[in-house]
Amino acid sequence: MNLNTPITDILRLTDAREKALVRFGVKTIKDLLWHFPARYEELAERKILAETNENEKATFFGKILEIKLGKTWKKRTPICKAQFSDGTSSANLVWFHQPFVANMLKKDDAVAITGKISRKKENIYIANPIFEKINPNETETLTNELLPIYPETRGLSSRWFRFAIQKAMKKIIDSEEIQEFIPGYILNRYHLPSLKNALVYIHAPKEIKDAEAARKRFSFEEIFLIQLTRIRRRLNYEKENSFEINTSKKELEQFLNRLNFKLTSSQRRAIEYITKDFSKKSPMARLLEGDVGSGKTVVAAAAAYLTINSGYQVAYMAPTEVLARQLFESFIQHFIGLNIKIGLITLIGTHAIIQEKVKFKNLALVIIDEQHRFGTSQRAKLAKKRAESNLSLAPHLLSMTATPIPRTLALTVYGDLDITLLDEMPPDRKEIITEIIPPDMRETAYEKIKEEVEENHQAFIICPRIEPRDPSKENLLSLSMKAVKEEAERLSKKIFPQYKIGALHGKMKLSDKEKTMADFIKGEIKILVATSVIEVGVNVPNATVIVIEGAERFGLAQLHQLRGRVRRSVHRPYCFIFTESKSLRTKERLKALETAKNGFELAEYDLQFRGAGALAGKNQWGLSDVGMDALRNLKMVEAARLEAQNILEKDSELKEHPLIKQKMEQLGFDIHFE
Repeated sequence: MNLNTPITDILRLTDAREKALVRFGVKTIKDLLWHFPARYEELAERKILAETNENEKATFFGKILEIKLGKTWKKRTPICKAQFSDGTSSANLVWFHQPFVANMLKKDDAVAITGKISRKKENIYIANPIFEKINPNETETLTNELLPIYPETRGLSSRWFRFAIQKAMKKIIDSEEIQEFIPGYILNRYHLPSLKNALVYIHAPKEIKDAEAARKRFSFEEIFLIQLTRIRRRLNYEKENSFEINTSKKELEQFLNRLNFKLTSSQRRAIEYITKDFSKKSPMARLLEGDVGSGKTVVAAAAAYLTINSGYQVAYMAPTEVLARQLFESFIQHFIGLNIKIGLITLIGTHAIIQEKVKFKNLALVIIDEQHRFGTSQRAKLAKKRAESNLSLAPHLLSMTATPIPRTLALTVYGDLDITLLDEMPPDRKEIITEIIPPDMRETAYEKIKEEVEENHQAFIICPRIEPRDPSKENLLSLSMKAVKEEAERLSKKIFPQYKIGALHGKMKLSDKEKTMADFIKGEIKILVATSVIEVGVNVPNATVIVIEGAERFGLAQLHQLRGRVRRSVHRPYCFIFTESKSLRTKERLKALETAKNGFELAEYDLQFRGAGALAGKNQWGLSDVGMDALRNLKMVEAARLEAQNILEKDSELKEHPLIKQKMEQLGFDIHFE
């Protein structure tokens, strides 16, 4: 038996449960053991009802005698009531604002109940108790003071996971399979438990500090392995030879002087870094980060111009067809009169570029726009595309993103790239006036849209959904969320009947999307109702107003990117934030949009106050939940990076660290060892 043993070898599973586990990504013993608790409930000392005093907190084992839904007399608050007995006495259980409990418990269920005792005359009451379904003969196994609560899905309860994980632990925890690969001196330096202890601590902690230590270890482990991968990839890349690009200052200035605007100092600095990279023998590996409208495309165009002037080809990969088409038009304008051939596939394209049938004769520069929107393997495929004329040379790589991410995430996922920030906006760009609009002030925002459209400007209205949800399956807040199709129809009939309104979303045919965008760019469509599909690269300088519906559904950095769509000209831009949420915390978070200087500040704010799950593109970073946890801890990320660098400086092939090498290969990291 090993960690890759299917869980069906140790557990009897129904077909439904096996399918549920597959949906959760749990197929092997390792998957099961690395399914970590989401939180822990604190169990009190086990007692019996007959011997418990007023206000005493305790845990009781027994069964549900009766359960029903009800409402409080005055406020009509929904409640769930149950009668519970432990064999020595009975208690009335009440859950306020938790009617769903009635769907989770039924008569005769065996349960463990934890709560504080209240007495009224001869009756015992427990308000809002913690409960856990148990097997009648399982009572002796719940002896820990902390009860791990696991992420659940239909057919897979937290209790089932606890039982399955403990069974797997007994079979494998003392075997050679649980092999420590992090060097002992690193564990000691950062006070991290061993792998074996960490697994015990995270699934069966005696104290909360044990669980925290285990989580810290697994966070460090994941970041450490990613850093090893990124640094190793960079070392391999630096061993390659690349194309010599002519970086003549005279030719570069001739190209820049053709532009009808002046570059910012940060744009010039970025171009200078790129020309220095071009002069080296090894290929460039650089990431250009900058807010929407900071001028990344012009920097890319300058790099492309130098490459093409040296007799080579450039491939530019964009994440959406709309953006690819727009970049195509933009590059035509930049290179007009220069006898440079541009094609939607051979220069600027979406995923089509990485297909095997697309060949390049002299590919010397690869540009990837909004690079986190492509999978790691897709980026790697394009970066590895070789010129047919010289397979020994690797192309230069320039990645770009307008997605502001915290420094910890940049250090982690972009560890193999040099990072350059465009931290200035063109001097003629005005600050966006951002206002959070309460529901009763909607008309004010609509009036401003009318004013701007009458001034021959245009507007975006962003909705969280494409179509409305089924009322029978949604809660009240979800039902109030605006949907593109429905909102476009409502606005055109009731609010702006005098203007042409268009709709844009990801499920439309490419031809329909292109026609809608073309009509909007030409000014025929005055108001475009869209999903967040417009956050990536869409450039319509004449659009000066953006309304964002259901803003509480977006991360702050994503909201910042969306509002950047109207900061593309010399006109004053406006952003109106609509939210149906009455939560004070939500309002405080959205207030940050009014004060933050840039998107990076907002990304850091979201990380600290909402957690890593709020980061834009979370699913595309390739980190687990526990890995994302580490992003709140800059010192941990820097420590993991430092230790990875130290190991690879002395042992680049990991010959002296075979267990680390084995671990990286087991996890399928795309690393070539000599």
